[in-house]
Amino acid sequence: MPKKVKPAGNEKEQSPVPCKQVKVEAAGGPSTLNFESPSGLFESLISPTNIETFFKEFWEQKPLLIQRDDPAVAAYYQSLFRLTDLKSLCSQGIYYGRDVNVCRCVHGKKKVLNKDGKAHFLQLRKDFDQKRATIQFHQPQRFKDELWRIQEKLECYFGSLVGSNVYITPGGSQGLPPHYDDVEVFILQLEGEKHWRLYKPTVALAREYSVEAEARIGTPTHEFTLKPGDLLYFPRGTIHQADTPSGLTHSTHVTISTYQNNSWGDFLLDTISGLVFDTAKEDITLRTGIPRQLLMQVETTTVATRLSGVLRTLADRLESTKELLSSDMKKDFVMHRLPPYYTGDGTELSIPGGKLPRLDSIVSLQFKDHIILTVGPDQDRSDEAQEKMVYIYHSLKNRREIHMMGNEEEIESHGLRFPFSHVDALKQIWNSSAISVKDLKLTTDEEKESLVLSLWTECLIQVI
Repeated sequence: MPKKVKPAGNEKEQSPVPCKQVKVEAAGGPSTLNFESPSGLFESLISPTNIETFFKEFWEQKPLLIQRDDPAVAAYYQSLFRLTDLKSLCSQGIYYGRDVNVCRCVHGKKKVLNKDGKAHFLQLRKDFDQKRATIQFHQPQRFKDELWRIQEKLECYFGSLVGSNVYITPGGSQGLPPHYDDVEVFILQLEGEKHWRLYKPTVALAREYSVEAEARIGTPTHEFTLKPGDLLYFPRGTIHQADTPSGLTHSTHVTISTYQNNSWGDFLLDTISGLVFDTAKEDITLRTGIPRQLLMQVETTTVATRLSGVLRTLADRLESTKELLSSDMKKDFVMHRLPPYYTGDGTELSIPGGKLPRLDSIVSLQFKDHIILTVGPDQDRSDEAQEKMVYIYHSLKNRREIHMMGNEEEIESHGLRFPFSHVDALKQIWNSSAISVKDLKLTTDEEKESLVLSLWTECLIQVI
């Protein structure tokens, strides 16, 4: 069992391009995590801290250190990624920059030691042993099934993308200088030991990555050593640096990160355009032209009063709005996230099974954590009469091998759209464990059957 809990980095995530999916499995002990539900997974990850305590006292506030003296947890963590896994990965094709970085902290600065093209294990090992370089492996969930399984559940739990990087650092060395990140960070110590120093943020809940000079950050607020099975959490903006103590062969840890660009400010920017669009249809104030030559003026302070009045109008409308129009955040999340974890060929995610739904069928939603329902303007029309539509996006057909790799040209959206008149029927399906097709709030039986057939074809519902 975990021994002690203490209030206590994640390095800059890269944006490389995709690679061919490779699977590397490692033998290890049975999972010590609870995969029955997203909340169960997270609670077992931060055990013995409970969820309520974590979000009340630590989340976005201060670090949490969980040190465990549990051989079963240590064995499971060690199975997630090992130094020896690099040999198998290199034999199947990984590339510098895209999949792996080789670097070292020299005089407070990051020195990148990458070669060009494909990475070879012998060269990686040479730089690791002789140059005491850190090997940073990007997004290992693309290759390691158990990390896919963990991160997929965490994406369901947080409702935000969850990325990861593995850092392998030889003894007596440090890979990165002191810095802070724009993500919430969970460190899982997999092999060896890592000495950490955390410092007070210069920018609380930072929105960008930044290296900090030693002279500026002062003395550490926390200093400790992680061992296999230990976990460390700290909020975005926390300045940190870590090194592998001398006398050890190496340290391996995985940094799991989330909540990048997922703030109230981001959500406001995402929804405000739809709110303005809807309000302008009914309020002539928003359709009135701005003063002549306003755009030519150096200062526009004279319009602040007018704009503040407009914002109060929007705030009043927001109070009575039931459907906020999300322009990008919901769709971007579901398009870029991991597909559901599966074993085998995954046909249950792409080929509908079971009975065809009929009017007298009882149906239920499946893969609910991987589906979003949102209301937005008709994307096929741009005229004044643009109508609202209901959009359903899902991640069942997302490609694990390009998760968090920044290759936008290969990202596709998967889903359906319906007239706004279908929104109540869709909410019935969403909010019920099971529902009769004939009870759906639609005008005709044909509409009811067409709706459930469309959802069934996308593998989103099943007949029970």
